[in-house]
Amino acid sequence: MKPSWGWRAITGILKGKGPLAVTPEGRESEDLVLLPLKDLVLFPDTMVPVFIAHRSGIAAVEEALRRDLRLFASCILSGEPDSPAKRREGVPEDAPDLALSGTAARIIQRLRLPDGSLRVILQGEYRGTITDIIRPLPAAASPQAGHGPGKEKSAEGGYTLVRVEAIRCLPPEGGDGALVQAVQRAFGVYAELSRKIGVDTVAAVERAENPERLVNLIANAMAIKAEKKAELLAIAESGKRLEAALETLELENEIYSVQRNISGKVKSRLEKNQREYILQEQLKEINKALGKDKVEDEYGDLERTLAARNPPPEVTAKAQKEIGRLRKLQSFSHEAGVLRGYLEWIADLPWSEYSADSVDLGEAERILDEDHYDMRKAKDRILEFIAVRQLAAGAEKRDLAVKGPILCFVGPPGTGKTSLGKSVARALGRKFVRISLGGVRDEAEIRGHRKTYVGALPGKIIQSMRKAGTMNPVFLLDEIDKLSSDFRGDPASALLEVLDPEQNSSFTDHYLEVAYDLSKVLFITTANSLHGIPYPLLDRMEIIEVPGYGEHEKLAIAKRFLVPKELEENGLAEAQVSFTDESLREIIRHWTMESGVRGLEREIARALRRIAREAVKKHRAPGEEKPLHDFKRVIRPANLERLLGRRKYKNDVVFKEERVGVTYGLAWTETGGTMLPVETRGFAGSGELIITGNLGDVMKESARIALSWLRSKGESYGFRLNIAKTDFHIHVPEGAIPKDGPSAGVTLAASLLSTLCKQAPRPGIAMTGELTLTGRILPIGGLKEKLLAAIRNGMEKVLLPEENRDDWEELDKDIREAIPVEFMESAEDAFALLFGPAVHRKPRAAGAKK
Repeated sequence: MKPSWGWRAITGILKGKGPLAVTPEGRESEDLVLLPLKDLVLFPDTMVPVFIAHRSGIAAVEEALRRDLRLFASCILSGEPDSPAKRREGVPEDAPDLALSGTAARIIQRLRLPDGSLRVILQGEYRGTITDIIRPLPAAASPQAGHGPGKEKSAEGGYTLVRVEAIRCLPPEGGDGALVQAVQRAFGVYAELSRKIGVDTVAAVERAENPERLVNLIANAMAIKAEKKAELLAIAESGKRLEAALETLELENEIYSVQRNISGKVKSRLEKNQREYILQEQLKEINKALGKDKVEDEYGDLERTLAARNPPPEVTAKAQKEIGRLRKLQSFSHEAGVLRGYLEWIADLPWSEYSADSVDLGEAERILDEDHYDMRKAKDRILEFIAVRQLAAGAEKRDLAVKGPILCFVGPPGTGKTSLGKSVARALGRKFVRISLGGVRDEAEIRGHRKTYVGALPGKIIQSMRKAGTMNPVFLLDEIDKLSSDFRGDPASALLEVLDPEQNSSFTDHYLEVAYDLSKVLFITTANSLHGIPYPLLDRMEIIEVPGYGEHEKLAIAKRFLVPKELEENGLAEAQVSFTDESLREIIRHWTMESGVRGLEREIARALRRIAREAVKKHRAPGEEKPLHDFKRVIRPANLERLLGRRKYKNDVVFKEERVGVTYGLAWTETGGTMLPVETRGFAGSGELIITGNLGDVMKESARIALSWLRSKGESYGFRLNIAKTDFHIHVPEGAIPKDGPSAGVTLAASLLSTLCKQAPRPGIAMTGELTLTGRILPIGGLKEKLLAAIRNGMEKVLLPEENRDDWEELDKDIREAIPVEFMESAEDAFALLFGPAVHRKPRAAGAKK
């Protein structure tokens, strides 16, 4: 007895959930119109567009439309007569080789084209086999249905009606779960190798759990012959069908793998030069078609420019390699832009260009003296370098002699260190470049970034060398003591190679990736203080001190340089405007407080701007214009407060009268020297020492050393206070200003001794020197600035350590003659000069009772 199936059951079977595919009417067989398809196999659960051009195919579709929109699609095979697709009785001998198995399908859409052919979309319902032919296909008919329209139409045509029996879907005996997974994995490999399977199809196969639906989806998606697809369609048992599908997938995967391996081997066997030649020719034709045939000329220009620079062989080899890479790239690609910029940097750098040095000592000395006043040490070092150059001009070992020195000018701000570097370049006849190192905290600022980074550039050293255009410029590294460091690196460490004469001949910038010779560069660095420079870097430089200017020097600089410069800049060069020497001294004393001359220059410019305003009112009034050379003005001390306002600075806190416990030290600052008054008071206590005035640790230690030394010398001095039962309070005025250093040791000791003995020191005496625990006085630094501070504040005498005698003798004559000095080797020498015999303990008379 045949089972009876409803439409709901049929739907379930089509989804692969039942063992038997039957007709919608519930019968195992039904009569359907036959639609032969050429080289096309339709599977259930799939939807396929078909173009029908033959009259018999069109008649079959029209008959199906009149019935229930359903027909039976079977593939026309091109196999041998003994093909596995066997014929049934009733099929004409000259009819096409028609597969007996096919798919019952429903017409979803029909469209008649202008040439009379049809385009229909068929949806597969179930698999079936032709069991009988109800109405034969005419022998003369030759159906031409397929994916594309037919080339011609038959004169005759009609449809064929066949009886179709549904193919039973028999499950395997042992289950098919493992086989289903194997088929799914094999299809995943197939999709990856063929690269022709859509993402939706791959996802549908991965989700399919029923063998019937799985094989239908896979067979429909695979690009295999129609005969093989017909075999997969005809197999009834699901297990064997899965095995056949797996076998087909494995075979196709193997074919694809072999093809890929063969293709790779063939490509690897191609000659490298032949492949490059083919690619280059193709690239030329592409560029020509795009109108970019001038790119080759650009590469040729780069090669010629580079050759003209005459770089070292390793640089030439590196550049040629990069040019070869550049030729293979599209000119608009990012990598091509990076390489082009890199090659342009190499081509723009000087590799063998040198400026001719001046070897005329007299002319060089004249230029240095013309631009700067004094600075004998710095000028002498430059003249020595020129002398060595002159002697080496004809020597065989010239390269050894022309190595540039590494100089470091150290001095207060405004003393002309930077402008001196420009004068050195002018005296030598070299190019001048300058970079400021203040605040630089990234190592890449010195060494550059690697060219693989977006926006990468060489460091400031290489950039400045390109700007100079020669291999031997004067290179000024300004404010080297202001370098910083953070997580990006330490620029001071990067400068170790730059400022080492034994290493900078092969300086390597991260961007260039090739060595660059800096050994012929004359490096000059500037700093306000040596404390902020790391010792390894300091050790590589020759230190030349540029001390601050005294009043006499500032007066000379103002008269020779500053006043003429400001007259020109303020439009008064033609006018008869002048400063008296006394007015300039007043500006130096009361409107500036510095070691340099920047503030002095600003005050002179300020006064001249007021004068310029008066000149415009008198000689440039509308309708009353007069020649500017008739305008006369002499600036005297009485005019200064009207031009500059009230005085900005007064003398330091100095008492002219004698005071117990008050002594005057001298201190060095980055802006020059200053007075350092020390005040001490004693009161009943337990010997405690109180120190105020914003003092640093070193200065506090100096105070404790002074007190300890005085305790050890109690028998030598006539103390009027019990040192063990007295608390001492030491204060240094102007507490808002930090103070530190050991040179105030003798000043602190003198202040304590004055308090203990209640004896005021002699007035008008300043002192400086480091005190040791044994009473020795050690030398100090900043001698010139300290003496200038004493002169400025009207001190009558200065006490200096004996070991600073040579430094004092090297000072300018006007400073040495401006104030007398006394030298001391120990604290006793200082106290003798300050107090005389008044503080010494008087010897007891003979026979006196204790």
